Parts: sequence; C-alpha cells; structure tokens
Amino acid sequence: MSFSRGFLILFMAIIKETYEGTKIINEINSSNLVKSEYDTETKKLIVEFKNNLRYEYDEVPHQIYTQFRMSESQGKFFSSNISKKFKYKKL
Repeated sequence: MSFSRGFLILFMAIIKETYEGTKIINEINSSNLVKSEYDTETKKLIVEFKNNLRYEYDEVPHQIYTQFRMSESQGKFFSSNISKKFKYKKL
C-alpha cells in the first residue's frame, strides 16, 4: 500500500455511507449514535440514537457536517459542536 506525501487515511466510525439525491446517509459505529442523514440542500441533519430516538437539527452548515463525518469520534464531535448549538426537534 502506498500513500501520497502529506496524505493520511483515517479509519473512522462510519460503517456505511450512501447518497440519495441531496442526502448523505451514514451508519455510525458509536456508543450513542446509530445513523445520521444530512440534506445538503436544506442543511437539515437527522441523527438517530441507540435508544431509537431521532432528532432533526436545522441550518447545520455543510462544513460542520463534514467535520462531524471526518472526526475520530462522531459522538464526541456531535456533543461538542452540534447537539446544543443548533435548533432541533424530536421526530
């Protein structure tokens, strides 16, 4: 296996990523999170937790969602940077 200089591949807790139109759907291996669904057009983020609760977060910038997806721990990033910083509702 060869790597380009300055390029590093990180192994994250994303199990599977799929695309449906403007939506990015991720299955997550986390102690608290199971799945996320982000709509690049509406900037809505839906997060599903292991207790089967789902919440929708409004106006999450694509850059924040990308950081969430690429973080070493999606659960920690979510708690620190999304959960109480964006308007949300229980689904």
